Amino acid sequence: MRTFLAGLLLAIWSAIALAQSDAELAKRLINPFSTLIRVPVELDYDRRIGPANGGKAWSLAVQPLIPFALEGDWDIISRTILQFTAQQEVFPGAGRQTGLGDTLQSFFFSPRHESREDISWGVGPAFLLPTATNDMLGAKKWGVGPTGGVFHDSGPWTVGILANHLWSVAGSGATPISSTFLQPQLSYTTDSAWSYTLQTEATYDWKGRQWSVPLEASVAKLVRIGGEQVNFELGAHRWAASTDSGPKGWGWSFTTTFLFPDRWAKR
Repeated sequence: MRTFLAGLLLAIWSAIALAQSDAELAKRLINPFSTLIRVPVELDYDRRIGPANGGKAWSLAVQPLIPFALEGDWDIISRTILQFTAQQEVFPGAGRQTGLGDTLQSFFFSPRHESREDISWGVGPAFLLPTATNDMLGAKKWGVGPTGGVFHDSGPWTVGILANHLWSVAGSGATPISSTFLQPQLSYTTDSAWSYTLQTEATYDWKGRQWSVPLEASVAKLVRIGGEQVNFELGAHRWAASTDSGPKGWGWSFTTTFLFPDRWAKR
């Protein structure tokens, strides 16, 4: 009987510890400056695209985020965004286009030991690479500019912002690039590793003087599959502002994030 009770108590204690570990991991997953190696794969759908509101598009973005330890108390965090798009009738008579879009590569230099443990930040360069396989899926421009962000953790809450600005510096595209990207977000993570997030991924085109502002709400759950941890997130967004050639109304997204052990850096 004592053996049974001891085993039961051990199982309960292990379950509680595992739940606490998952909740902490879910919070780290929200913060791009944690040393957590992750690969989000995001599927997005938008409609009512273009001046006639007749277009629609599916996009699949793979966004590996990998930290590397530097000498001293610094990390460099690599974030790559590769996007594959299938779209049709984004303007009348445009037809269908499918292929790879342009690639955004960012590097953040982030202190491994902050003055306050609940604040993390990073700054560095961002590069736009003209990798699009179709002229209508990319800008045909090389771009460069600064990027950075700061995140604050307080109990179950996480608040932060990512930002960058890109200028085109070369390429055959006819339209120069000067755009600012802002991604503020607010997240709440429960003890059972559910996360609820409000955010926007706003872009301002300084050449066209137009905003693109999707307002998004999402819910995510960290689960264990075969001993591995995977995060699933479902979101809906509505375009509060859009360019003449952009989407309008409602869209949705589904993201699967694969997590890997911290191999190069510890915080």
